[in-house]
Amino acid sequence: MALYLRALGPFVMTTMLCVLAPAAAVAADTPPLTGGTTFVAEPAPPPVATPGRWTGEEVPGTVAQLLADGTAAAPADAPDQVKQAIWAANSLQDLPYLYGGGHNLKFNVAKGADCSGTVSFALHGGDLLDTPLDSGSFMKWGERGKGAWITVYTNPGHAYAVIAGLRLDTSAAGDPSGLKGPRWRPTLRSSRGFKARHPVGL
Repeated sequence: MALYLRALGPFVMTTMLCVLAPAAAVAADTPPLTGGTTFVAEPAPPPVATPGRWTGEEVPGTVAQLLADGTAAAPADAPDQVKQAIWAANSLQDLPYLYGGGHNLKFNVAKGADCSGTVSFALHGGDLLDTPLDSGSFMKWGERGKGAWITVYTNPGHAYAVIAGLRLDTSAAGDPSGLKGPRWRPTLRSSRGFKARHPVGL
C-alpha cells in the first residue's frame, strides 16, 4: 500500500500544480474582494466659478454706456471691480423702491431696494463692501472726494453713486422718464448738499 501511494505521489503533485497555477495567475490580475461591490473612483466635479461673479456687456474706453434695455455696458478699460459693480447693479433695474431694501447680510434685494441699499448692492458686487450701509454711514466710508472710477454721493437722507460716468440712483431727479426705484439714470444730477466718497484706489 505504501508502495502504491509512493507511485501516485508524482501524479498527485502534477495535478495540484495544474490547478493552483492558473488560479494564482487569475488572482494576480484581479483585485481582492472586499466584501462589497468593486469601488470605482468617480471623476472630479467641474470647477465652479467664484461665487458672486457677474458678467455683462463691455464697450471700448473708460465710460459706461446706458443700453436700450436700461442696463449698462461696462467700459473695457475699467478695473475688474468696477465692471463687477456695474454688472451687479444691472440686476437691480426695474425693482421697486423699498425702504430698508437690501439692508441685510445677504444683500437680498428680491423685493426692492432703497437708495443706500442700491449703492451697497453695487459695491458688494464689486467686492468693495462686506456689509450694507445706510446713507449716513456712507458719509464716513472710503476716502473723501471723487474717485477715478466710483463716487458715492451721500448725505443723512439719500445716497447715489456715479460709476464710470453713469449714475445709479433711486431718485428720478433729472431723469426725463420720471421713474423711481433703483436704476441707471441717463443724466447726472447736482451733487450740492452731498458729500463725495470713493473706494480706496478707485
